[in-house]
Amino acid sequence: MITGNTQLTGIIGYPLTHSLSPQMHNAAFKALGMDWVYVPFPVKPSGLEEAVRGLGALNVRGVNVTIPHKESVLEYIGEVDETASLIGAVNTLKFEEETIRGYNTDASGCLRALEEVTSVDGSSVIILGAGGAARACAFQLAVEGASVTILNRTPERARALAEDIKGALDIGVKHGGYELIPACVEGADILIDTTPVGMYPHMDDEPLVKAELMHEGLVVYDLVYNPPETCLLREARAAGAVPVSGLRMLLYQGAEAFRIWSGREPPLDVMEKALLDALQGV
Repeated sequence: MITGNTQLTGIIGYPLTHSLSPQMHNAAFKALGMDWVYVPFPVKPSGLEEAVRGLGALNVRGVNVTIPHKESVLEYIGEVDETASLIGAVNTLKFEEETIRGYNTDASGCLRALEEVTSVDGSSVIILGAGGAARACAFQLAVEGASVTILNRTPERARALAEDIKGALDIGVKHGGYELIPACVEGADILIDTTPVGMYPHMDDEPLVKAELMHEGLVVYDLVYNPPETCLLREARAAGAVPVSGLRMLLYQGAEAFRIWSGREPPLDVMEKALLDALQGV
């Protein structure tokens, strides 16, 4: 039951009809016996400033921030942690008495998912796409000592992201178009697809990288989490590569947001089950 003592969290973005974060966080609150609730707040770009100010005034504890607000929300918050500042994007807000703090847990979520199966330091990483998720992954992995190559359908966007990383970190990042995929994947340790290819309801779209281009031991990380096993991950299994589902990043970025808001250790097993149940329509 929601009362005057219930602590409020949520997610702002537009649209939010397919977000799985409410199921994940509410399951965690229930498992720990916390009088907290997580609510989706559909916020259009024109209402972002009013929404952020209003959430703070209503004593909301914190919110996740998703498309299309991860960069524009920076204008309306008081303090930004180092990772989010480097990346130039925020996906978690914590409302405090005197300020609003911004964090980027996408970056740490990406890293933790990869570290479950491989070592990042010294590895050769190919990132497909140059949007917000690619940005978070590329910055984090460059900081961790990986050699990063960014490939995008529009090579100019890949170059722009590489230049941003060079400017912020003084770390060189290779870049180019998709025509470089075969040559780049051949020598890679990790392949990360941050594009929406294969996402529901387009599960049968042809993946950007087929099994014949992969090699045994290559870590293939698809940030798409619906379906949990995408066409790209099926190709990875066929090639003897190591598939990693986008559910891992969703889980770990959510877990870190949970820690930021509550100061408590999240029940990862409960959160993962809630995500899988939601995807299966349970």
